[in-house]
Amino acid sequence: MSVDASAGPKREEPGLRIGVDVGGTKIEAIALSSSGEERGRVRVSTPRHDYDGTVRAISDVVAELEQGVEVRGTVGVGIPGIVSPATGLVKNANSTWLIGKPFDKDLAAALARPVRVANDANCFALSEAVDGAGRDAEVVFGVIVGTGAGGGIVVDGKVLTGSNAVAGEWGHNTLPWPDAEETPGPPCYCGKRGCIEVFLSGPGLARDHTVSGGPASTAEEIASRARTGDEMAEAALARYERRMAKSLASVINVLDPGVIVLGGGCSNIERLYESVPRLWKGYAFSDEITTELRRNVHGDSSGVRGAAWLWPVRDE
Repeated sequence: MSVDASAGPKREEPGLRIGVDVGGTKIEAIALSSSGEERGRVRVSTPRHDYDGTVRAISDVVAELEQGVEVRGTVGVGIPGIVSPATGLVKNANSTWLIGKPFDKDLAAALARPVRVANDANCFALSEAVDGAGRDAEVVFGVIVGTGAGGGIVVDGKVLTGSNAVAGEWGHNTLPWPDAEETPGPPCYCGKRGCIEVFLSGPGLARDHTVSGGPASTAEEIASRARTGDEMAEAALARYERRMAKSLASVINVLDPGVIVLGGGCSNIERLYESVPRLWKGYAFSDEITTELRRNVHGDSSGVRGAAWLWPVRDE
């Protein structure tokens, strides 16, 4: 049974923020105080391929959170796509039933308040910039290396979206300074070849290991085998490290962030945090690189926390 998110008396609490992370299989919502303290959390299954059902499910989890804390808050939502500045409709979404819909407007109507919507990688970067691994940096580049390779940029605590809403989409640039065997590169779902994503995603690491003669393995298994001295796994991981170093050096050359934060499954490969900064010095255009590569603090909660922080303190 749906709950009307706008019904019932609720007192306003300054600084209460509700974040919603819309995934392909689950919708998760969190309520944060102005200091970032968690006040409540709700998780439900995503109504796949049902746009109206998805809007209702988000409205319901917001209502459930607000009934639990008995206050009304701001709402930010992270989605696996973007709202096009040109059309006002969702595009580039893995949750394909959102594509072509005025999602932010429909959700604002359902919740009877303004809603801020951002790409889930941007929400990850924002969460880590506000009170996570990049909290002490003015410019943070957040990287998600999991099933794909996404990115987000935060400057002075605010997401940089860009004129076309694609700022931070480093995964769909060509791998820089490619070696002979890296060009033209494997095909990417975007229609191009040799994208950073096809090399640095978890499936990309697994593919490289297999085509080089190793057994079919996940990224986690490859990292584990490399730790035990498996030569094929070690070689695949060394190539992965060099490719990540080149890719992040190109980000340093353009954006020059103080901190780069890794998220996603491949962020759990511990050796990356020592090897990649050592290697990127050979590609970045500076005699000294002070940028730090850090592991995320909030883990799987970064996306939903970042959605809540789409309403920063100064906007209260």
